[in-house]
This record gives sequence, C-alpha cells and structure tokens, in this order.
Amino acid sequence: MTTGDAAADSLDAVLGDLERDRPLLERSSTAERVAEILRGHIMEGRFRPGDKLSEEGIKDALRVSRNTLREAFRLLAHERLLVHELNRGVFVRLLDASDVVDLFAVRRIIECAAVGRADQPAEVIARLAAIVDDAERAAAEQRWADLGTGNMLFHQAIAGLLGSRRVDDLMRQLLAELRLVFQVMSDPRVFHEAYLPRNRAIVRTLADGDAAGAERMLHEYLRDAERELLHAYGS
Repeated sequence: MTTGDAAADSLDAVLGDLERDRPLLERSSTAERVAEILRGHIMEGRFRPGDKLSEEGIKDALRVSRNTLREAFRLLAHERLLVHELNRGVFVRLLDASDVVDLFAVRRIIECAAVGRADQPAEVIARLAAIVDDAERAAAEQRWADLGTGNMLFHQAIAGLLGSRRVDDLMRQLLAELRLVFQVMSDPRVFHEAYLPRNRAIVRTLADGDAAGAERMLHEYLRDAERELLHAYGS
C-alpha cells in the first residue's frame, strides 16, 4: 500500500466516524456545532497536519448543507486550525516553531494560574485523578492515540479549575492546535508517555493542598515540553 493509499484509508475512517457523530447535530445543524465536531476530531488526532478535507465527504457524512460546512471551515480557519488554498481546497494547518512559542506562552498564563488556586474541592481533584487513571490505562493497553487524547483532557481540566466558560472555550482551541503540533514528534507515544508520571505528581501535590508546589511543577513541565517540541521543529 502506498503512502497516498494509507492516507486515503485514514480519511475514509474519519468520515465514517463523522457519520456516527451526526446525532450530535440534533435538529440544529449549525456551523458552530459542525465546527465543534471537526475541532474534536483534530484534538483527537484524527485529522493530521496537511490533510485535505473533503467538502463533499464531510457534507454527506454529517448531512449538512454546503453553506453550513463552508461556514464551519471559515470558523476553524479563524481559529488557525484550517487553511484555504485558492483552487486547491481546505487543508488542516501546518504549524511552525513560532506557533509553539505562542501557544506555550498562553498556556502558562492559563494553566499555571488555574493550578495555583488554593483549596480546590475534593471532587475537582478526583476528576483530575480519574483522567490520569484513564490515560495510564490507555498507555498500559498501548492505545497511544487515546493516551494523547487523555493528556489533552488533563490540561483542559486544569484550565477548567478557573471556572470560566470563556477560558474553557479558548483552551479547547489551543489544545486542538497543540495536537497538530504534537504530531511533528517522531514518536508522539514516547512524548506523551513521559509526561504521565508528571500529571500524576501534579494531582497528588494538589491533593496534599500544595497549590504553589503544583504550580511550580506545571511551570517546569510546560518549559520542558516546549523545549522538546522546539527541538523537533529544529529550533
């Protein structure tokens, strides 16, 4: 099988998943909801950087109008997840080293502020611990895509400690961009697996009531991850 054949099979599988996502649209097939579904697939690593998106295939899979889908594409292009190339179509965006620096600068502002808040309720700590549990099971079962998704969910939950809907929306967008960044790694499995113990340590530190300590750990975590990614980009 050629590389082109493998890519086509992969995209066909995503279209099958999109058909299963159709009920999520319910009765209102809005562009925002379509964008949310596509963003979710980017965050899960189903669409890869440089992939050309089939307007016809996605439109039929979700049973939405062409105008609705194009508006969803426009929204995701505004979020820097997609790019429209004249006479060629719509593609998943390829990010560069400057994107990495920018994304991690925003992550430090959001995540470090969130984890540094004192007196997190026990149920919040339990939710973070459950996310790490799921990621550890994915690693043990060699479900590497699920491991990457689990890492995304962990950081989304960290941002959620701020209790802001606007921050949650922004973090979802950032994490979708980051998933595209992570795919530049020669072995994303090794990259994500190495940070699993650090996720667990942050949760334990929060459970011990040491929010300042957890914030320091997360700052070092983000510093190290940024360095690894920039090295992968050759910077």
